[in-house]
Amino acid sequence: MKLALQTNEELTKIHQEAVKQYEDFKSLGLQLNMARGKPCAEQLDLALGVLEALRARSEFANSNGDDCRNYGVWNGLPEMREIFSKMMEVPADLIILGNNSSLQMMFDCISQGFTHGFGGCQPWCKQEKVKFLCPSPGYDRHFGVTEYFGFEMIPIPMLKTGPDMDLIERLVAEDDTIKGCWCVPKYSNPTGITYSDETVRRFAALKPAAKDFRIMWDNAYCVHDLTDTPDTLLNLYDECLKYGTEDHVLFFASTSKISFPGAGVAALGASKSNIEDLKRRITTQTIGPDKLNQLRHILFLHDINGVYSLMQGHREILEPKFHIVEDSLEHELGELGIAKWSEPNGGYFVNLDVMNGCAKRVVSLCKEAGVILTDAGATFPYGADPNDSNIRIAPSFPPQEELRQAMHLLCICVRLAASEKLLSERY
Repeated sequence: MKLALQTNEELTKIHQEAVKQYEDFKSLGLQLNMARGKPCAEQLDLALGVLEALRARSEFANSNGDDCRNYGVWNGLPEMREIFSKMMEVPADLIILGNNSSLQMMFDCISQGFTHGFGGCQPWCKQEKVKFLCPSPGYDRHFGVTEYFGFEMIPIPMLKTGPDMDLIERLVAEDDTIKGCWCVPKYSNPTGITYSDETVRRFAALKPAAKDFRIMWDNAYCVHDLTDTPDTLLNLYDECLKYGTEDHVLFFASTSKISFPGAGVAALGASKSNIEDLKRRITTQTIGPDKLNQLRHILFLHDINGVYSLMQGHREILEPKFHIVEDSLEHELGELGIAKWSEPNGGYFVNLDVMNGCAKRVVSLCKEAGVILTDAGATFPYGADPNDSNIRIAPSFPPQEELRQAMHLLCICVRLAASEKLLSERY
């Protein structure tokens, strides 16, 4: 039943039914928030053992004998760096640990490029123009950091294999004002795409005109699988070693969606040359991160197998929620030809594309009826979706029954906005 193929009379009836359903929902007085990919309380409960790990402990030294209660160990505890090494596929001696926010570590790296430059190049603040490549739809907080520093953002279309590498290769080779590219390579935010092996190899083989070009490799969902057939991501660090391009990449990850977003551990991986650049800033900025938090994570997780075991618990909570989203979309919109959506094997989001010109209307309708979604356009630089079609769905936080309600309302709003648009084009 393609909506666009209905007669005027049939389309008007569909629109009237959607309006009635919508008004019924408004009368319920819902207050549901699906704007961010936040873990729910049940997920946070999985890591409560982190809080108990130090309770009965009388010794606070790590394997090197460092007292974790004191100053020092600027790059973090070696046991925790070893866990991140397995997660990020970067050698442990090339990893620096921070506190709970990998986004803060990304911000600090951009700030370092801005004030002091990379690789002996002139600081970005002294260069006439700085541009960043922004695969879109993408992560709004990446774009927020870039905009904060006043850099020009260049949208790069996302394909099924990852960002459009033909375009990226051409742009970085011909324009030395392009200083970086944001990437969420596994279960991308929001599309759920994992970069293909070819895409990873092409990133490794890039020949940028700018010597201070940096790929911001934010592998936020590296262990966040939701199916028995998880995606696999080629190791970019190993590929860069083949081309001698390891200086081009900064690698990021965290335990934010493994243990506690507000009290986790973040990590930054980099080449030896970049580590030396970063060390000068970090050892001036701080005498050391929160090592007691790192220690309690080590005692709780033990090793990478502890991470995998914990993530299985996350999967048991999240997988049914993703099924609710996908089943709702298929059942209520599948035959109408007015929406497309992703069915990711992991990560935190489902990507929904509605009819061109309808995303803002859908999000506004949902908000008015008590369901908060990520702002339409937020997944594009400057908040400007050229098609006004992309909506990010974050299923993790609401309980299942509330999620069903929210998805039913969302589907009603998609039908309502689409029928409005089609009728307006006919009269």
